[in-house]
Amino acid sequence: MTFAFKALWCFAAAAAVLSGTSALLAARRPVRSARSARPVAPAALELQVLLDRAGFSPGEIDGSSGQNSRKALAAFRAARGIASGPRAQQALLDALEVGAVEPLVTYTVSADDVAGPFTETMPVDMTEKSKLPGLHYASALEALGEKFHAAPALLKRVNPRARFTAGESIRVPNVAASEHAMTSGVRVVVSKKASILTVYDGQDHIIFHAPVTSGSEHDALPIGKWAVTSVVRNPTFNYNPALFWDANPANARATIPAGPNNPVGVVWIDINKPHYGMHGTPEPGAIGHSASHGCVRLTNWDATRLAGLVTKGTEVVFKE
Repeated sequence: MTFAFKALWCFAAAAAVLSGTSALLAARRPVRSARSARPVAPAALELQVLLDRAGFSPGEIDGSSGQNSRKALAAFRAARGIASGPRAQQALLDALEVGAVEPLVTYTVSADDVAGPFTETMPVDMTEKSKLPGLHYASALEALGEKFHAAPALLKRVNPRARFTAGESIRVPNVAASEHAMTSGVRVVVSKKASILTVYDGQDHIIFHAPVTSGSEHDALPIGKWAVTSVVRNPTFNYNPALFWDANPANARATIPAGPNNPVGVVWIDINKPHYGMHGTPEPGAIGHSASHGCVRLTNWDATRLAGLVTKGTEVVFKE
């Protein structure tokens, strides 16, 4: 099934806890310093993993304390009713279950992980993309990165000798994350200013939080109340250059094949505003950091999580 969307190719405080680390493999424990009797903050990588597992996505896990992680941590604090500041830090660490979960685990690369097919060279031109059999991962490393919500560069740093071949044991983020069953009364709220998406249950509790890219000066996010009309997994993309201000005028309409590197990623969530929706992306590292063509773009794994929470009729609010 194919769909015609306008804004589908979208490229779009808690700093004390978000301490960076040069030792990505060393996850600190919530012990107290003998001198200060204060709890020690977890490394940035551990914090990203714990937030991801709790349903407060930091976006692509890269081992750094960026703005997506800070926003996720602030949302987690608010959802759990934990005040900011050093006095509440132990309560925060306890709520995150720091020390109870290993941030990195050993994974054996499977034959399926390396089987492909892979699209090693991805053309930029949409007409050329339409000629491909599928917009697959570029490599097994990219596929493993998406599987474990991690930047490929992070996997290479924590596995400096790995070749990412079948049968090889590697260390990966421990993101065997929480899954929320679809419930009645779910509401999705996207904040244009904050570049975040929040899902509330019927009791107005946060059940999912994720960074997004939404809108630009050329294609603004359509502020207002909308509703989900359908959820399409592994979508194709009907490219119409007339709907894009920055399109190549030499291009004609084209059907772009499905795949994780499709302009809308692995999930399209349609709403009752023509040509707009919420979807995945081929560029997870850009989420929360760049403008889009008007719709709401998430990492592929966060879009997949969101797709499992909504259904036809789910309320969607786009706000400033």
